[in-house]
Amino acid sequence: MDFTGKVVLITGASSGIGAATAKYFTDLGASVVLTGRNADNLNKVGAECEAVGKQKPFLLVADVTNSDDNTRVINETLKKFGKLDVLVNNAGKGLAGSIENTSVEQFDDIMNTNVRGVYHLTMLAVPHLIKSKGNIVNVSSVAGTRSFPNALAYCISKAALDQFTRCVALELAPKQVRVNSVNPAVIVTDFHNRVGMSAEAYAAYLKSCEQTHALGRVGQAAEVAAAIAFLAGDTASFITGTCLCVDGGKNVMCPR
Repeated sequence: MDFTGKVVLITGASSGIGAATAKYFTDLGASVVLTGRNADNLNKVGAECEAVGKQKPFLLVADVTNSDDNTRVINETLKKFGKLDVLVNNAGKGLAGSIENTSVEQFDDIMNTNVRGVYHLTMLAVPHLIKSKGNIVNVSSVAGTRSFPNALAYCISKAALDQFTRCVALELAPKQVRVNSVNPAVIVTDFHNRVGMSAEAYAAYLKSCEQTHALGRVGQAAEVAAAIAFLAGDTASFITGTCLCVDGGKNVMCPR
């Protein structure tokens, strides 16, 4: 795959899957635009990208739940590069909780980040992706394809994102803009730490995941980045509306 001359916008690029994706696309020759809320982390990822790529990444501190930020990100990207070829909607957040203990405020917070933010930024990006005949890759989750207890708001948000992917794929197909998602299972990032899991609990969780993933292990962020790049590249030119599970077989497992 070669993304030389392509402009790739990646949200939530300051950590985890977003950071790995930023480095992966940079290594493939893309001009990357990276957004995130944490300026220090974003600058760190930017330096790592610069070390592996030929071009310095364009960094924009922004929050996908802020409509003004989304408008600024698109405008600044066009001002800098004059076009947009790929949008990777990666920014997202998680929340543990059930119908008994998840507040409406928490639900709104999850939906604003995982769904509304994606909706708004995509809406702003679409006219420019139509011009470039570009594509969109959304970062969803195995939680969008399977049901899990004690993650209600998160599961709902990712199921909504999968439906968003399919619907927008149908809407934009006549204009030759492809729309797909990746649906990772457990990937080694700081995601679970940010939802309140201690280091000890996380280590035990990763060990238990050997039994809940058919391949007997959890995934690495670079493996998801590779799947995102595949879907965004010309090698996937006949793929749209697909939710690609990058999950070690977790989505096809059933307890016995």
